[in-house]
Amino acid sequence: MLNNTGFDLWADGYDKSVGLSDENDRYPFAGYRAMMNALYQRVLAQSGHDVLDIGFGTGILTSRLYEQGCRIYGQDFSARMIELAQAKMPDARLYQGDFSKGLVPELCARQYDAIVATYSLHHLTDTQKIDFLRALLPLLNQDGCLFIGDVAFRTREELEACRTAAGEDWDSDEIYFVYGELRPHFPTLTFESFSHCTALLTLRK
Repeated sequence: MLNNTGFDLWADGYDKSVGLSDENDRYPFAGYRAMMNALYQRVLAQSGHDVLDIGFGTGILTSRLYEQGCRIYGQDFSARMIELAQAKMPDARLYQGDFSKGLVPELCARQYDAIVATYSLHHLTDTQKIDFLRALLPLLNQDGCLFIGDVAFRTREELEACRTAAGEDWDSDEIYFVYGELRPHFPTLTFESFSHCTALLTLRK
């Protein structure tokens, strides 16, 4: 059903600033489409299809998973984002909440085959990231996976090189993932690069 050329997650258009940044191989969205397509395929390859999306935005990724029969749960900061996403996924269970303070109780009461977070967890400090990931792991079913697609780097040196190259475009309010600093806390964490600034981090239960 899925192959490298068949399904393009953004065939019907996507945010122009993301598109231009991706096509021009620029921070922060270089590699965005390739990473999101890989994430989509990995989630569908899971044995079950209960999916929790943390910071789902307008539901670009999860609405495609929903169309493939996944049962979608989610939490987002924005009431407007929930309204837009709910229109695309009438049966999804979506909640408003600040995930820097954790998940709403309704989402903690069940388990998931996949938990996804795309371009959302960079709002957490490095310490908050570690605590949040530790809190999410028990919510995964056996062999479930946590997928994080975001601006991310293998090393602090790579992050600093990107910061220098980006100059005034660098967003100093965002705190990006550094794989080498996270891995001691999560030894099974894997890192797959899709550009000089975009990666998919995977943590299997």
